[in-house]
Parts: sequence; structure tokens; C-alpha cells
Amino acid sequence: MQIPNVDPLAGLRDIHLPDAVGWWPPALGWWGVAGMLGLTLVLLGWWLRQRRLLQHQRLWRGHGQRMALQQLERLRQEHLEQPDTLVRELSVLLRRVAILHYPDANCAALAGQEWLSFLDRTLGAGGVGNSLDTAEGSAPDSFSLGVGQCLADAPYRPPATTAVDSAALLDLVQRWLEGLPPLAEPSSEPARRR
Repeated sequence: MQIPNVDPLAGLRDIHLPDAVGWWPPALGWWGVAGMLGLTLVLLGWWLRQRRLLQHQRLWRGHGQRMALQQLERLRQEHLEQPDTLVRELSVLLRRVAILHYPDANCAALAGQEWLSFLDRTLGAGGVGNSLDTAEGSAPDSFSLGVGQCLADAPYRPPATTAVDSAALLDLVQRWLEGLPPLAEPSSEPARRR
């Protein structure tokens, strides 16, 4: 009997290659790289924000009083005939400048008569304002008992209920801004909390 000439390898299947490796889920090393990149971006964002705030503080320290007076002049031109908006904007301007110039006075927490008394106490605190006040004959309590009284509650009243002498109020705020003391340089030591 004759054995047929059959190729013994013909019945075998060809080599099967494994499927291509998928991109998801990434290997543990890639998770580490992504975490480090995320942390780096967060730290870079924090650093850029701190740097911008420091630059803004330096700019204000050098030109702050002038910038506040320019803002006041802008308010004078834009809102002189709108007492509600004017009083609200002046209140915000005074509060921001006071917080910057008097950080130890806790001005952000002051309201009502306490806020007006603070403004009266600091009117001309830089030395320039005192001579202006006496020369122009304005009272030392111009905020508490004078035209500045509206700053205590007018920003919180409904619109069209504020009756105020806008020009006199703007002049009073200008005297307060011109009498600001110079800003102190921040200390390199961290402030101790009590």
C-alpha cells in the first residue's frame, strides 16, 4: 500500500499574532506622569497668581493714591447726576482703599456709624488733609454728621431714595483720599496671629 504524499504541516493553522495593545487603561507610569503634570500646572497657576497680586500691590504702593483719585474723577464724570450709583461706587472705593491703607484697623468689619467714625478719624491722617480741613472750614466729623452720612446706609437702600449733595460728597472723599498716609512696605516676617 502506498502512502499518499501528504504534507504533514498542511493541516496546521498559521501563527496567530496577539491583538494590538490598547491605549486604555494606561500603564501605571503614565498615571504618575499625568499626576506630576497636573500638580505642576496647579503650582504654576498658584505662582502666577501670587506674582500678579504682588505686582498689583507694588503698583498700588507706588501709584495707589493717584489711581484712587483717578477712579474718583471717573466717578465724578460718569455718575454725578446719579446719586444712588455714585454713593454705592464711592462706598466701594473708600472701603478698598481703607482696607489697603489701614490693614490693622479691621475696616472690612466696620459698618454704619463705626465706619463713618473710622473715616472721620482717618480724614487727613497723612498730614496733608488736616491743613486742608481747617483751611476749608469743614468739620472734623464730616462723615458722621455731615454730607458723608449717606455712606452708612445709602448703598443698601432701594434706588431713587438717596438724596445727597453729590458735589460736596465727592469733595469730601477727595480730601480723605488726598490725606492718606503712605503705605508701609510689607515685612518679610510672617504676621503672628493672636
